[in-house]
Amino acid sequence: MNVPGRALWLFFICFVFSISSCGIYTFNDVSIPDNVKTIRIGFIENKARYINPSLSAQLTDAFVKKVASQTKLTRIDDLNADYVVNAVINHYDVTTSGVSSTSQASLNRLTVGVHLTLIDNTLKDQKEYDVSSTFDFNANVSLAQAESTLMPQILKDIPDAMFNKIFSNW
Repeated sequence: MNVPGRALWLFFICFVFSISSCGIYTFNDVSIPDNVKTIRIGFIENKARYINPSLSAQLTDAFVKKVASQTKLTRIDDLNADYVVNAVINHYDVTTSGVSSTSQASLNRLTVGVHLTLIDNTLKDQKEYDVSSTFDFNANVSLAQAESTLMPQILKDIPDAMFNKIFSNW
């Protein structure tokens, strides 16, 4: 291998190593003021038209774990915490997103939306955010069948979106 080829190969290896070692989320991506030390995360209520009975508890747990793993905030159950996060599942809707050549639905789309309220007790401020994600599934399966395969992705994408809205200003 010639010298320019080796240099290019070495650059590529260093680049791959640097992006793989930093991960998607680092403490550098999180913008939390130094005076914010505690957080209260309320139970995420499900007020969507269709209620998946296990989604509230699973989503709350996934978001709590995300915050715990990506920040140094201490979780407390006190409304006087530095940050208080409340959330409501306000969308859980299925629509047709693909049609076959026989004019029948071939693909359905589940949209999951969450409305967030962040109370910053250090600044006496309140902000509201909306996040949502879509999940496609085959129209030949029922929603209950689709939920069993989509749930791991829902429990990853929605807490990620919530986290990014609150802490990363994405």
